[in-house]
Amino acid sequence: MPIPTETLLLSSADIHRLVLEVGRDRFMDRMIERLESAFRTAAPDGSGTPPRAGFTTGTERTGVLEWMPHHEPGLAATVKLVSYAPANPVRHGLPTILGTLLRIDDETGHLVAVADAALPTAIRTGAASAVATRLLARPDSATVGLVGAGAQAVTQLHALSRVLDIREVLVHDTDPVHRRSFPQRASFLGLPVREAEPAELEAAADVICTATSVEVGAGPVLRGDRLKDHLHINAVGADLPGKVEVPLPVLRAAYVSPDHLGQARREGECQRLDEREIGATLPELLRAPQLARGLRDSRTVFDSTGFALEDHVALDVLIALAELHGVGERVRLEAGPADPLDPYSTASATAADRSLPRRLPAVRAH
Repeated sequence: MPIPTETLLLSSADIHRLVLEVGRDRFMDRMIERLESAFRTAAPDGSGTPPRAGFTTGTERTGVLEWMPHHEPGLAATVKLVSYAPANPVRHGLPTILGTLLRIDDETGHLVAVADAALPTAIRTGAASAVATRLLARPDSATVGLVGAGAQAVTQLHALSRVLDIREVLVHDTDPVHRRSFPQRASFLGLPVREAEPAELEAAADVICTATSVEVGAGPVLRGDRLKDHLHINAVGADLPGKVEVPLPVLRAAYVSPDHLGQARREGECQRLDEREIGATLPELLRAPQLARGLRDSRTVFDSTGFALEDHVALDVLIALAELHGVGERVRLEAGPADPLDPYSTASATAADRSLPRRLPAVRAH
């Protein structure tokens, strides 16, 4: 079999076209099922997915640039470069989260695919919450509370609507524009959505998703004093040391399941907990469903920091659908030299050499 030499490029427009062709619900369903399957079969020790690394960015140091690798030996590696810039929507008209997905062949190092990561990240994060909710929340949960009504709230609610029979959605955001525009942005779901103050939202919700851009040291974003005994929380927004959304007493009284223990202890809700206060990871719980079922009538928290296995699965889904629907562009980025021992021996370089004068004219200093 010939070794592939082309790279599949999937732009943001290509990915939106794929979602439209497949349908939003079917696309989300596929992501939920593929993620759950990948979690169940993930290496118990978490090998293959190291914690992400990065640095703060921006003049006010409120942004983050991170790289997130996942490796399947003998098959492929996926690396996501992702930036978090909370001022983007207001100052620059850009999404808060931007990124790029890279797929590398494990045998040759060939760059198999490059894809925009904004929409895949939002969908896979929502899908992960759906996996956790289906496992840990009471099956009859009908009222969902959303704290934070930005872009991620849309895919959080979409994903939850695929695993719950939702009858009411309560939304709160400190930004009135986000809060008021959310019902229109989520209108494709056909769910009753209304604004609510935090006290009402917390008292009524069976499931709460927190997806805020609260600043380091400014949390939590929940009060935590009127919560239902069986409440399940998907805590999505904590992604930096010192950035938290859930009150510490709520965490300590709940069963807390992180997606990736190493990441969660460094920058998720688990950063404030001792090891003995942290439960099994979501992949571990999926391999022990009897334990998870016993938690449904008590308070649970899914500490969702978002790890690279999720991005690997998302890119798998994108590549398969792109090939099925003929979406994307294939280019030869890695042409390489005709002679592997001669870096100047490409055909293009040879042609260019013939078109150039033998000696370039000297450039005079002014």
